[in-house]
Amino acid sequence: MHERNDEPTLFEATLSPYRSLSQAGFVAVMAVLAGASFVAGIAFLMMGAWPVFGFLGLDVALVYFAFRANYRAARAFEEIRVTHNLLLVRQVSAKGTARETRFNPRWVRLDTARDELSGVTRVALVSRGIPLVIGAFLPPLHKQELSHALAAALATARA
Repeated sequence: MHERNDEPTLFEATLSPYRSLSQAGFVAVMAVLAGASFVAGIAFLMMGAWPVFGFLGLDVALVYFAFRANYRAARAFEEIRVTHNLLLVRQVSAKGTARETRFNPRWVRLDTARDELSGVTRVALVSRGIPLVIGAFLPPLHKQELSHALAAALATARA
């Protein structure tokens, strides 16, 4: 966060999308996929079905580009800070575009949507009837933890 003051911070978090596959895991998956496709392609090539070889290479390329797009989207993050007089949300897109929204914590309402099977599906800060969805990329369990922590920080700020 850019701005610091002498007020004690009641809550501070940086939220980012979770990616379970590390860079080494990505390389391993792509190596196995490329190897299997190459072996299968050679088999088809030897049977005379040479166009299949190209299509198997195209499949590997499409999987590669899908993973790259997924990792690029994971660059997005959100920073949230709550003090007694300020609730600051800074949302940075995967392209690096930042948007800061400031709230008075006494006048903001925390709104959560729940599903019986999934749990918390949406967390939003509502001020003047306008919602700001936060942590949309988080899994339901993390959204629930975020909701509880923010509710506690907002209650402390209002007290």
